[in-house]
Amino acid sequence: MTRARESIIDLESTPYYHCTARCVRRAFLCGEDKFSGQSFEHRREWIAERIEWLVSTFAIDVMSYAIMSNHYHIVFRVDVDKAKAWSEANVIQRWKRIYNGAPVVEQYLKNQQAEGIAEVAQDIIAQWRERLTDISWFMRCLNEYLARKANEEDNCKGRFWEGRFKSQALLDEAAVLTAMTYVDLNPIRAKMAKTPEKSDYTSVQQRIQKAKKQATTNTIPLVTLTNSSHQKHKSSFAFSTEDYLQIVDWAGRAILPNKRGYIDSEQPQILKRLNIHSNGFIELMKRTDDLSKLTAIGSSAALTHYLDKLDRKFIKGFSLNRQIFT
Repeated sequence: MTRARESIIDLESTPYYHCTARCVRRAFLCGEDKFSGQSFEHRREWIAERIEWLVSTFAIDVMSYAIMSNHYHIVFRVDVDKAKAWSEANVIQRWKRIYNGAPVVEQYLKNQQAEGIAEVAQDIIAQWRERLTDISWFMRCLNEYLARKANEEDNCKGRFWEGRFKSQALLDEAAVLTAMTYVDLNPIRAKMAKTPEKSDYTSVQQRIQKAKKQATTNTIPLVTLTNSSHQKHKSSFAFSTEDYLQIVDWAGRAILPNKRGYIDSEQPQILKRLNIHSNGFIELMKRTDDLSKLTAIGSSAALTHYLDKLDRKFIKGFSLNRQIFT
């Protein structure tokens, strides 16, 4: 049974989420239609530009992304503290970049002492501030824009997306690493690219280009990966960019049957540091079904805490999580 979004997204449990949206039937998000010969590759740039614009508006950051032919993946980090630090004027300015403002807020800006206006306007501004940390609003602003633009180009009407986007809670650093790797390896698993650096419109290609000090193909702002001992810092992880690129390269080559034998003997140390079972990790990377069908991923302790927090007794994928996170 489909669950309400608020029963899955709980920012007190984790600010990290893996989201994906897929086109309906044979609609093309990107790629090339083999029947008509029409190319939709230019739409990848639409998506990248829109994500970049929304990141500059919302208090939501991107950890990783992959833009495929009929779907896309994004791993998010919600920065509630950032939104709380915004002034009222900043919140209003950001919200009006997306939607029209409210007349009562305009009156409030002209005269903040006006009787009966301030309280109503402040409530509206508080609601806007909350929405600017809401993944559902971010995805709505992304998907509605893309659907309208694609339907206009195709000269048609009707549903463009298969349904509402899917979201998955990432409960610890190991889960974040796993989801990021899964997302960045999508083009390799789909045989669209042979190596991470050749995987166009992915965050791993962008990180590789930055590490090599090359001109980056995409400009979507990505969260910096820092292997820091200051665990309270919002950008602190148990893995650095170097760790991440190493494990993506290792897992990407391990997916290929003729490469798997000798790669397994060169497992990155980060797997041991984060208590990730290597065989389970590789099997997950090879899955053809969508990882985000699982409600959440993380260690058994993190999943148990998450279930208690949401007052639930069961979560889809619990046994799979136990195979991956020792």
